[in-house]
Amino acid sequence: MKIVSWNVNGIRSVQGKGFAETLARLDADCILLQETKAQADQVAKALAGIDGYHIYSNCAERKGYSGVAILSRQEPLQVINDMGIAGHDREGRVIVAEFEKFFLLDVYVPNSGEALARLDYRQSWDTDFLAYCRKLQSQKPLVACGDFNVAHREIDIARPKANYNKSSGYTQVEIDGFSRFLDAGLVDTFRHSHPDTVAYSWWSFRAGARAKNVGWRIDYVLASVALAEKVRQAFILPDITGSDHCPVGIDIEL
Repeated sequence: MKIVSWNVNGIRSVQGKGFAETLARLDADCILLQETKAQADQVAKALAGIDGYHIYSNCAERKGYSGVAILSRQEPLQVINDMGIAGHDREGRVIVAEFEKFFLLDVYVPNSGEALARLDYRQSWDTDFLAYCRKLQSQKPLVACGDFNVAHREIDIARPKANYNKSSGYTQVEIDGFSRFLDAGLVDTFRHSHPDTVAYSWWSFRAGARAKNVGWRIDYVLASVALAEKVRQAFILPDITGSDHCPVGIDIEL
């Protein structure tokens, strides 16, 4: 099974940038999208020409904000929106597809914001989201994909010293929050397969960052240990454009 995750930074925006052709090129069994910035009917309309997939979305109450979607060739046993926590569930950040052998989770983790204004909220989110992942893992193995909005290690960010504890996505609070997912038995599949590879999944639109490859690795595919052992390939696809993020994914034997 090939699973691809991509923060598209607006599904209607990416539509006009060869999106359908890119999805065909990816040829994935499951495609997980983040930051769709659209309501359910708008997501359906944007994906109307994409054949061969069951399409599910979870949208924020606020229009044009956040949102996640799953495209799956195989119909899931069930699809679950949100974590069941009122304080988090208004922003359409989590959707889960249950399959026979595993849960597939798509997440768009909150950004801590300008001047780290939302860092306290981000800390509470990480705690509650980890508990939710543990709950799923207690039932069957989990693959959790998406934009986690954190560069975990120095190798995952082009300019670590300049950003440490100053920029959203590279504070010790966020780093520790992500470490707890790994401590809970989830494996960072890309770093597990490529321990020393410098590769990024997001670049600022400013100052030609992408052309200079001044980036961050903030998009991940995490997998329960039992599934991580079955990953044949973990990859990042920086040559695919259309968003400030690029797709990441795995090929897994299931």
